[in-house]
Amino acid sequence: MEMKMKIAKDLLDIRAVYLRPQEPFTWASGIKSPIYCDNRLTLSDVRVRQDVECGLAELVRKHYPQAECLMGTSTAGIAHAAIAAHILGLPMGYVRSGAKDHGLGNRIEGRLEKGWRTVVIEDLISTGGSAIDTVQALREAGAEVLGIASIFTYGMKKGLERLAEANVKNVSLTDFDTVVEAAAERGYISESDIPMLLRFRDEPSDESWMSGGKIK
Repeated sequence: MEMKMKIAKDLLDIRAVYLRPQEPFTWASGIKSPIYCDNRLTLSDVRVRQDVECGLAELVRKHYPQAECLMGTSTAGIAHAAIAAHILGLPMGYVRSGAKDHGLGNRIEGRLEKGWRTVVIEDLISTGGSAIDTVQALREAGAEVLGIASIFTYGMKKGLERLAEANVKNVSLTDFDTVVEAAAERGYISESDIPMLLRFRDEPSDESWMSGGKIK
């Protein structure tokens, strides 16, 4: 819990996470969201970057001690995979969202030997789709994927179910609930906002969270 709260406060400090329950953001999917997360900002702050990369390396040491390689998701996970792999003294590479349409047509960049015990590095997990797609590409290439290490997870029911169905383990430095707790502690949101935010987490597509759970 100490690490989760530390990273949650880091993300809030540099505004990598915005909580705006009274004025929701609109995701590309059209979903109205009280939260916006841009973990790319962690790379620009030296202190937070150190916390995040050392934290990711520690997650790998603790949960995936047999790891032989780190693979970042494209593009958000690439830099984090590179820095964490450097700390751990491991090879790294990354997985494109699709194969290149030129050159060798690679989808996986960097060296990956068949059978290598691999950990995927991701910046955030929402519904889990992109991370699972990355895992599947690595499995098809012959890697033994141990799981995912991510900076932030929403803890959405759909994401948890999809990861379980794909038999993919994920461990995160922090999560939605901890960020909400830290935001309330620092006065970024009110205590009365918390139930509304947790309703969003449980069912993002149900916009009744915006009216306190009551259909207008």
